[in-house]
Amino acid sequence: MTEHGSRPAQRRIALLNQKGGVGKTTTTVNLAAAAAERGRSVLLVDLDPQAHATLHLGVDPDSTDQSIYDLILDPETDAASIVRPIKANLALIPSQTDLAAAEQELAAAPDRQHRLRRALDRAAAPYDIVMIDCPPSLGLLTVGALAAVHEVLIPMQAHFLALQGVGKLLETVRLMTVSVNPALRVAGVVLCMHDATTSLAQEVVADLDAYFEKARDQNVPWRDARVFRPAIRRNIKLAECPSFGQTIFDYAPAAAGAADYRALAGAIFGPAPAAAPPEVRVVAQAVATEPAR
Repeated sequence: MTEHGSRPAQRRIALLNQKGGVGKTTTTVNLAAAAAERGRSVLLVDLDPQAHATLHLGVDPDSTDQSIYDLILDPETDAASIVRPIKANLALIPSQTDLAAAEQELAAAPDRQHRLRRALDRAAAPYDIVMIDCPPSLGLLTVGALAAVHEVLIPMQAHFLALQGVGKLLETVRLMTVSVNPALRVAGVVLCMHDATTSLAQEVVADLDAYFEKARDQNVPWRDARVFRPAIRRNIKLAECPSFGQTIFDYAPAAAGAADYRALAGAIFGPAPAAAPPEVRVVAQAVATEPAR
């Protein structure tokens, strides 16, 4: 799919799992960094009040004057002033703990489900890819994310109970396509902290493969979904790098986690572009000249 002739349409992706500790933020950050490394311009949106993606990228939420909270609550906020350049082709809209109050403050707003989409329309124009790190819940913030994106990625561990959680997520997406965002689809599942040698993991992956294959001829938003390969292997370097405020590519570029996320970016986003379009070069140049924070 393309827009304006040869430029690819912007991809907006929500990474979602209502269960914490499954590798959702790790995947959002490192997949975004891998796509940026491949020449795509990426905007990462931290929609989680815990602000873990913000911290993972070396930004202190307490030192941030404005965040995604301001962008959602005040339509007059200057979107460009909130975007924080991180490195070439990668930028961040940070989160703060104040975001936890947003659901209550938005509860009575008639346009509450579409506030985030309109905010991204103001902030995300120069980027090829927008990735949203959703909170580990199915509340109003997550609903807003699902109204704002085109695709959903589900990071999960290959455990039996995780299958039940995926079923709930898929049903939530289906309901969103009925009432709010008919174009929404599930791109697939990313396996995190994976140990392919266990019988349990093999059985869970086989069940997921079979489930998605069975949906191919059904009118459901996951009819084209798949279990993405490679799985992200359990890797201590991936667990360490957030405490240094770095992606795996900065912290341990030769680690297994870096290799896995690079390969996963290829599977999800396709081959690296032959040459960056003008908009990407502008973003990269702006980041290169940004003073260190």
